[in-house]
Amino acid sequence: MRSILVRRSVMTASAAALALLATACGSSDSKGEAKADASSSAAAPASSAAPAAKGKTDAELAGVIVKQADLPDHVIKEATAAEAAAGAAATSDKPECLPLVKAQALAPVGTATGAARTKAVAKPKEPAADASPEEKMKAAMAALGSTATAVTVASYDGKGAEDAFAALKTAGTACAGGYSTTSGGDTGKISKVAAGAPVTAGDAALAYTVEGDADGSKVSTQLVVVRKGNTLATFSAVSLKGAAEQPKAIVDAQVKKLG
Repeated sequence: MRSILVRRSVMTASAAALALLATACGSSDSKGEAKADASSSAAAPASSAAPAAKGKTDAELAGVIVKQADLPDHVIKEATAAEAAAGAAATSDKPECLPLVKAQALAPVGTATGAARTKAVAKPKEPAADASPEEKMKAAMAALGSTATAVTVASYDGKGAEDAFAALKTAGTACAGGYSTTSGGDTGKISKVAAGAPVTAGDAALAYTVEGDADGSKVSTQLVVVRKGNTLATFSAVSLKGAAEQPKAIVDAQVKKLG
């Protein structure tokens, strides 16, 4: 799973909003009590702006990331500490492309207050109980083509999630011609970033098809990004055989859990 979801998929500054407190100043008129009352009413202080959103912690996000019960047609496995560390250390030869690298490497984009990570693999169709050895072998080979998806849910203070989303949107254009990545001592080359099938979810969503090379083989990744409030969810889907499918069921289940 590590080679599929971290080493390969890795191919493919948060700003906390300040709450502004505004008050209005007024004056009274000494020429009459009625006019003074009106003036006083007009001079009432304006209500304070809503406080900046507060990001969730790792522990809080662990309760909202998709679990096995949410996706019965998939096999769910939590990301390891080593995979999280590899994602945190992932780099790119082009700084403007780093958001894309992080989104594919089980790492938050920008500065998050907390993050949760998991992996999901679509269950292949089981062969019949009386299937022949050839049919069982065919089913096993088909299983290798199942789409595997790395899911990262990150939370931010203030407008951090909006900033991270904007950085990914900018990177999709700036890095369309490709870039190089390094993670855990492994290097990869992205040759192309293009728009993926449109996704409608959360408050805002992006989708990219990221094409590249890792370990001498061509890899096509479906990258989906969804922002819900001050939380950003990224989905990086790959397949060992052929092109990966966009992980719609996983996206829908995760967005539902974000509320």
